[in-house]
Amino acid sequence: MIRITLPDRSVKEYPEGVTGLEIAKNISEKLAKEVYAVSVNGQVYDLTFPIEKDAEIKLYTWDDAEGRHAFWHSSAHLMAEALESLYPGIKLCIGPSTDNGFYYDIDPCGHNISEKDFPEIERKMIELARQKNRFIRKEVPKEEAIDHYRKEGNEYKVELINEFEDETITFYLHGNFSDLCRGPHLPDTSYIKAVRLLNIAGAYWRGDENRKQLTRIYGISFPKQKLLDRHMEMLEEAARRDHRRLGKELELFTFSRKVGSGLPMWLPKGARLRERLENFLKKVQDDYGYDPVLSPHIGQKELYITSGHYEKYGESSFRPINTPAEGEEFMLKPMNCPHHCEIYKSSPRSYKDLPVRYAEFGTVYRYEQSGELHGLTRVRGFTQDDAHIFCRPDQLKEEFIKVIDIVFIIFNALEFSDFEIHISLRDKEEKENYIGTDENWEKAENAILEATREKGLDAKIVYGEAAFYGPKLDFMVNDALGRKWQLGTIQVDYNLPERFDLEYTGADNEKHRPVMIHRAPFGSMERFVAVMIEHTAGRFPLWLAPEQAVIITVSEKFEFYAKKVLKFLNNYDIRALVDNRNEKVGRKIRDNEMKRIPYLLVIGEKEAESGKISVRRQGEGDKGSMELEDFAAMVTNEVKKQTTSTNKPIVN
Repeated sequence: MIRITLPDRSVKEYPEGVTGLEIAKNISEKLAKEVYAVSVNGQVYDLTFPIEKDAEIKLYTWDDAEGRHAFWHSSAHLMAEALESLYPGIKLCIGPSTDNGFYYDIDPCGHNISEKDFPEIERKMIELARQKNRFIRKEVPKEEAIDHYRKEGNEYKVELINEFEDETITFYLHGNFSDLCRGPHLPDTSYIKAVRLLNIAGAYWRGDENRKQLTRIYGISFPKQKLLDRHMEMLEEAARRDHRRLGKELELFTFSRKVGSGLPMWLPKGARLRERLENFLKKVQDDYGYDPVLSPHIGQKELYITSGHYEKYGESSFRPINTPAEGEEFMLKPMNCPHHCEIYKSSPRSYKDLPVRYAEFGTVYRYEQSGELHGLTRVRGFTQDDAHIFCRPDQLKEEFIKVIDIVFIIFNALEFSDFEIHISLRDKEEKENYIGTDENWEKAENAILEATREKGLDAKIVYGEAAFYGPKLDFMVNDALGRKWQLGTIQVDYNLPERFDLEYTGADNEKHRPVMIHRAPFGSMERFVAVMIEHTAGRFPLWLAPEQAVIITVSEKFEFYAKKVLKFLNNYDIRALVDNRNEKVGRKIRDNEMKRIPYLLVIGEKEAESGKISVRRQGEGDKGSMELEDFAAMVTNEVKKQTTSTNKPIVN
């Protein structure tokens, strides 16, 4: 018998070889129908994986990302089976799950597959799913796997297998279909009840523009039809909220082919909105004792070799550039932290000087493939609200907690009240992907665990998601459509201080190594603004809105009074403009509501004579007649409440 620690932390004995599915059935038949994968000591497996020794397990359902990935990974295999059945001779390439479904890259080998074929492919997938074929894992020697695909004439799979270091290769079989795969998968195909193929696109093999272009088919699947129906409604709403469309409508940002793909340019309204975000965070940082610094947009290659960023991210960075005269190699800055390490090192430090807190809105550059670029959420140049704290080990927990407080202040002001917190630790098995000693990693991980416990946060531990230099705390925000976005992140780092030989003189007059905290509550300004646009559908919190009010004149007779109102509002720092177009009032109201301006102030004869304004609130309608002073006080109080709220947000 073996001892299994269940998700509720209770311990129960089971026979050796028990599976996650059997454990779920033992707990309840209902649960057994709702679980899709199991983690055994932090590693995710199929539900049918035999557990041979004492272990701590977790059962993953649709509500867990791990459960959805197993579901969608199985659906990718089901789609590949359907495609092979409908289009004989195609070659399968890769078919992973994603955060929002799955896709499969295929070489169509002469078949012309388009979106008009989607209904037939979907019907075939459901037909195959109903056969209830089990997903069976099979291990074969590497040479046997290569020989299998050589016989099939699939050069893509042969190339993949040749790059694997393992001498044993895993396949998954269901029915008469098999595919190269590491899993995990569902117990059988019948779990898949509803399927929708979403779109089709070209994709270069291995993302290399010099290699063959394949056909990529995207899809999504669900265990219930009603979940699919709800998802399709959400996609329609997401299209209405798309930040690329709204950003253009609201005149926030633009792109230019001549400037380059993935390099956004901020228009006046967008620049002012972004400036308000920066100023808000700068004020918070001032309150918490941060000092501003500035670093150049380029750095010598040697800097990023020292930090480890060149080894880890060299392929996704812009290539080093040789200066013609000096023979030096420079790179566009991929990260701000190496620069801040050098700033810290520029002066001797005493234990009394610590903590040192540097903050910079630093623009960095990463080379993303053109096919991966997407509006503001995936760009090649972006600005991070970066800060790095250098502190003594005994100050680490206190400083970490203060950063958590800053994240809460920001989320309150921006009305993000629904989010999860993930403690991202390194993979327990594949430690070679990380730099630094086991001792430093243990100290860093324990500091985060202690800080979250002290704050009373219900944080989810995720193995394998740490940065290569240290563990981190990630804030996963749920937007208005229920989509998850990673916005805030806090990282503990014992390793860069060692790589850069950072020191301070302790009370014992000996040299000691500081601990480094990396912190970016927004993540990047570009991505954060994109999320804000889609979360609010362009209806920003009042303090952040590009224009807080528009003064609408009934006719040109009242332009003089409108200008007087505008001047009054400007004196109260209320951002307003006058709409004196020769249009009917109803048209002006509709147009300005489309611009998502929070307050619409209508001025006619009655208002001009009384010295008042008629107030309409976006989404709330007519608020009645109001004195200018009362309106200014209302707006000022609303802004103050939004930007100084100390209420603790809801944390899941």
